[in-house]
Amino acid sequence: QVQLVESGGGLVQPGNSLKLSCAASGSIVNRGTMGWYRQTPGKERELVATITSGGTTTYADSVKSRFTISTNNAKNTVYLQMNSLKPEDTAVYYCKARLYTYTRAWADYWGQGTQVTVSS
Repeated sequence: QVQLVESGGGLVQPGNSLKLSCAASGSIVNRGTMGWYRQTPGKERELVATITSGGTTTYADSVKSRFTISTNNAKNTVYLQMNSLKPEDTAVYYCKARLYTYTRAWADYWGQGTQVTVSS
């Protein structure tokens, strides 16, 4: 079995920073693209940032220059450094990982989500 466990969410004032972490564990043989998504009530989940196994990154236009995605390959962990946070960044943030496991297949796995609230 595979688990993705997120941490680092919370309440922060506008302009401040937060760093999210997501650790993948279990029967992992190889790792593909990992990413962060976010969702607010009544809206579809949207992509925030992704990083390939080779280190190529992509960002939503709304977070470019403010957010940075990175990984610790040895720990199968993906991070999201969020700077200059705005109230519109408030959402539940989910990590996603494409993993190759002992089932001998690639599949997408999701974390449980962590709440980020930006408010004064």
